[in-house]
Amino acid sequence: MKRPMHVIRPATSEDAPEILAFIRELALYEREPDAVRASLSDILRDGWGPQKRFHCLLAESDGAPAGFALYFHNYSTWRGHAGIHVEDLYVRPAYRRRGIGKALLAAVAAIAIDEGCPRLQWDVLEWNTPAITFYEAIGAKRLMEWRTMRISDSALSLLASASSSGSSVDSPGAL
Repeated sequence: MKRPMHVIRPATSEDAPEILAFIRELALYEREPDAVRASLSDILRDGWGPQKRFHCLLAESDGAPAGFALYFHNYSTWRGHAGIHVEDLYVRPAYRRRGIGKALLAAVAAIAIDEGCPRLQWDVLEWNTPAITFYEAIGAKRLMEWRTMRISDSALSLLASASSSGSSVDSPGAL
């Protein structure tokens, strides 16, 4: 039996609807189907607008969209180098166990090496043991001592308002 051929390629603006579909499918898989607020115009603006915020690779299997990896650059003060953070990695269920997820991560890893980035990182939900097992099998290490912190929506606005209410923004000693 012939194994389907997959291709990893950079996404183009014409792929924006498919990227948004992948994002929605991933949110459903991650048990947060109503959390996606991104629109097609958001994807186009931030992926191909004047201030590019992310990069994206698409995986195709026999010409059909099979998965994607969306990533952006971060910076490590300890390393003194930019790194890459994979925000989303998703392979549609029908295409799993064909090496597509590994091929997507390998392609992002190659970009990191080409750009001189010494680190590639991403987040994984604690309950997603199939993903954790896969990531550890390719050499990823869980950073158990670090916890992601997030502030958003009204809490973000409230914190930002402290900036304009006479608080000093340039006082890192308060941390």
